[in-house]
Amino acid sequence: MGLDFAIDELYATQWTPLDSSGCAHHTDGRAYPRIERIKREFAESGFTLGLRHVQLFDCYRAEWRDASGNPAGAVVGRTEAEAGVYALSQLRRSLVAVS
Repeated sequence: MGLDFAIDELYATQWTPLDSSGCAHHTDGRAYPRIERIKREFAESGFTLGLRHVQLFDCYRAEWRDASGNPAGAVVGRTEAEAGVYALSQLRRSLVAVS
């Protein structure tokens, strides 16, 4: 997938770095949220985000749960940032679909 794709997907959800605090910048100049900010955005939406390294496959798994602790979604990425950014894009898409 790659961080480029994850950022593309996040921007496709109309996410913008209005307040660039808590953001990092990709080599192409685009801002994207750091893990702390991603977790905060999940919490503000009523979800908890967990990120873990899966050593067997040398990847990161991001999984989120609703307020009741029920699984709500999961994605994988090569890096923690990639998995986190892609997870946020998927959460944002799912929240729009529910509205």
